[in-house]
Amino acid sequence: MLKKHLGTAGLLLAIFSLGFMPAHATGATDAKRDALVAQLTKLADDWDKAIVRKDQAAIEANMAEDFRQIDASGDIETKTSFVNGLMSAKLEIDPYTVEDFEVRLYGNVALVSGRTRMTGRYDGKPFTSHYRYIDIYVQRDGKWQIVSVQISKIPQE
Repeated sequence: MLKKHLGTAGLLLAIFSLGFMPAHATGATDAKRDALVAQLTKLADDWDKAIVRKDQAAIEANMAEDFRQIDASGDIETKTSFVNGLMSAKLEIDPYTVEDFEVRLYGNVALVSGRTRMTGRYDGKPFTSHYRYIDIYVQRDGKWQIVSVQISKIPQE
């Protein structure tokens, strides 16, 4: 059927062109994906640093209004309760690094995950926490914001 509309030369040209399109399209897609991964990696790193330094404006700017966190105990936090907990004068978090960091993209949704060992003090008493997390980012109106966090404790070694 296609041969009737294009003729033999047109059909060969169409097939030949299609053979090159995926490589070209993939290159553009890979570059776009790499740029998005870099952008989300920076957002996640900046958010971690804002949490350590208790920069409330920076923390909140990265969070959607409908943000939810499911913590290691299964409790649910809203944006307000999450931020209030971080801003507590009783809480001090030491700088930390993220291990096993990964970004997975699904259109306007990104799953950002990793593992961290956190130390600090709560009400003057030292704490250590080792956990795996997944942050869910959604792109709305051209802006990526975190909508959900799930944390799972990893037993101390």
